[in-house]
Amino acid sequence: MAQAQPQETSGKVIQSGRASWYGPGFHGRRTASGETFNTNDLTAAHRTLPFGTKVRVVNKRTGKSVVVRINDRGPYAHGRVIDLSRASAQAIGISGVGAVTVAEL
Repeated sequence: MAQAQPQETSGKVIQSGRASWYGPGFHGRRTASGETFNTNDLTAAHRTLPFGTKVRVVNKRTGKSVVVRINDRGPYAHGRVIDLSRASAQAIGISGVGAVTVAEL
């Protein structure tokens, strides 16, 4: 019998690629949106999405997903599509870099 596959997203996929997390050196500093970065919040950095946009990020390996709010710019590392706060990355099982899809809600 075939196993059920987790549903990746309920909205339109905006991007697929690699995600990383950031936090220790940025916690308490101002983000590009002007708010104070808190690595324990479910937030993320994206190059072009408007601040305040909420997206679902799905870890392709685990199928786990998290809804994050864009509040910063980045990532600046080549080949990455989104930088997650530590809490966001932990929620979907990413401890370094992982393959994800980013979808609109």
